[in-house]
Amino acid sequence: MKYHIIPVTAFSQNCSLIWCEKTGEAALVDPGGDANRLIAAVAEKPVTIKQILLTHGHLDHVGAAAELAAHFGVPIVGPQREDLFLLAGLPDQSRMFGLDDCQPLTPDRWLEEGDEVLVGEERFAILHCPGHTPGHIVFYNAAAHFILMGDVLFYGGVGRSDFPRGNHQDLINSIRTKLLPLGDDIDFLPGHGPMSTLGHERLTNPFLR
Repeated sequence: MKYHIIPVTAFSQNCSLIWCEKTGEAALVDPGGDANRLIAAVAEKPVTIKQILLTHGHLDHVGAAAELAAHFGVPIVGPQREDLFLLAGLPDQSRMFGLDDCQPLTPDRWLEEGDEVLVGEERFAILHCPGHTPGHIVFYNAAAHFILMGDVLFYGGVGRSDFPRGNHQDLINSIRTKLLPLGDDIDFLPGHGPMSTLGHERLTNPFLR
C-alpha cells in the first residue's frame, strides 16, 4: 500500500491519497477542502481514483468530497450512518466557521463495523469508533499494519468530544477496546498532525494513562 499526505484548509487536515501499487487503483480519504489542490496532487501520481472515503462527518474532513466525487465520477463511501445529522447539517457547520456554504451530503454507501473496503487489492477492515462523533469509523489495513485514523487518536492526544453528540468516555473506550488490542506495531495516520504508532501512544499518551 502507498499513501501521500496532503494537508488541506486552514485546519491543516491530513487528507490522504492511498493506492494499491499493483493495480494503481486509489482513493482520497477525508478531503476536507482545497479540491483543486487535491486534483493536482492526484494528477502527479500514476493512479486512478475509484472512491472517496470518509471517517466522519465534520466539515474539515468532508468539505470537498462532493466536488471531488463529481470530478472523478466515483462514489462517496462512509462514515457510519450515525453521522447523518452532521452531513445533513454541513451548511450550519459552514456558517459556524465562517466558511463558504457546503451543501448537505449523503454518501453512496454507509459503513458498519465488520464491513470491508477494497482499494485495488488492499483490504481495509472497518472499525466503528464513536466518541469524537457517533458515526466515526477507522480504516484498518491488517496486512500493512496501518490505520487511517481520522480524529480518534493523535500523536500525544485524542479527538475532541465537545462537539454535538461527542462523548469522551466512548472515545476512550473505542481506543482501549478496539484499537490498542490490534498491536503496538500498527502505524496510524491521524486527521491532524504527525503519524504515530499504537504502541507509542499506549505508553506515552497522557489521555490513555
